Amino acid sequence: MPPRIKRPRSPTPTLVLGNAAESSASTTQRAKKLKLLASHAVASPFPDFGHPSPAEAAEVHALLSSTHPELASRPRPPSEANDSARTCGSVPNVLESLIWTILSQNTSSRNSTAAKRGLDTAFGRNNFAAIAKARKEDVVEAIKTGGLANKKAGVIQRILEEVHRRHGEYSLQHLAAVADADPDIKGKMKGGSKVSDEEAMQELVSYDGVGPKTASCVLLFCLGRSSFPVDTHVFRLSRLLGWVPQKADRVTAQAHLDLAIPDTLKHGLHVLMVGHGRRCKGCKGGTGGKGECVLKQWLKEQKGVKAEELDAKLADAQEQMVWRPTRRL
Repeated sequence: MPPRIKRPRSPTPTLVLGNAAESSASTTQRAKKLKLLASHAVASPFPDFGHPSPAEAAEVHALLSSTHPELASRPRPPSEANDSARTCGSVPNVLESLIWTILSQNTSSRNSTAAKRGLDTAFGRNNFAAIAKARKEDVVEAIKTGGLANKKAGVIQRILEEVHRRHGEYSLQHLAAVADADPDIKGKMKGGSKVSDEEAMQELVSYDGVGPKTASCVLLFCLGRSSFPVDTHVFRLSRLLGWVPQKADRVTAQAHLDLAIPDTLKHGLHVLMVGHGRRCKGCKGGTGGKGECVLKQWLKEQKGVKAEELDAKLADAQEQMVWRPTRRL
């Protein structure tokens, strides 16, 4: 039997959430999100599923690095110069990174970059007060190139209002204060005002419209934390590789992989899997998985997986993304 995938329990973060004016539906939804996240932070939703092992993750990282050397780079510190959604929110301002990541949902990098630039042009870069107080239709107009503009505008304005209500300013920079960590317990708090990985994730997902994948992107690319976001490409390839069980959705897949993949590989492997998923026609769901793919070839040669089994895995992953969307968080 494979070893159970668990992380030693760290202190449960305490957040000051909500007030009497908040709707009970919003409070209930937030409580469900935090309860689910807390359970996944300690143990995999599939504790007896032993893949990927650290060795398997390293093998795939090496294979994709040799296939896409231009993507195989070390993490770079976030920069103010990164005014493009292609940097995945890799900017030093945490609230800007969060907004960027929301704009990138369900659209292309090109469209989300245009939406972010539209927002900056209309209100000024990081003029969060102006965005929060603007008419919703003006925000919709500014980000319309990114798709789902009405929904995203509402999410962004509600987040800004809630951030200001909780912290008295339009800022989440307190999340950038890194906690001293015990080498055996990821994110264990030792300092007073410093923030652990688990606390940062808990606060981010406590905002309406922010799920684990969005929060994980902010942790990884803005805060430089060890986190493994699972988007459609990573999910599809994880199914192909046999790294998550068939019943996994994207939320449970991320919870499992974040525990299974070594911290040293998370940034590089995420970037490589997303890049490969975008480029390789042989493992794209929309093409039926037809064509050459280094991962499929590796699975056949090194793992003895038959071609028809690989095609079935890709078809199943695509069907799940179409007919069984990720749970609302």
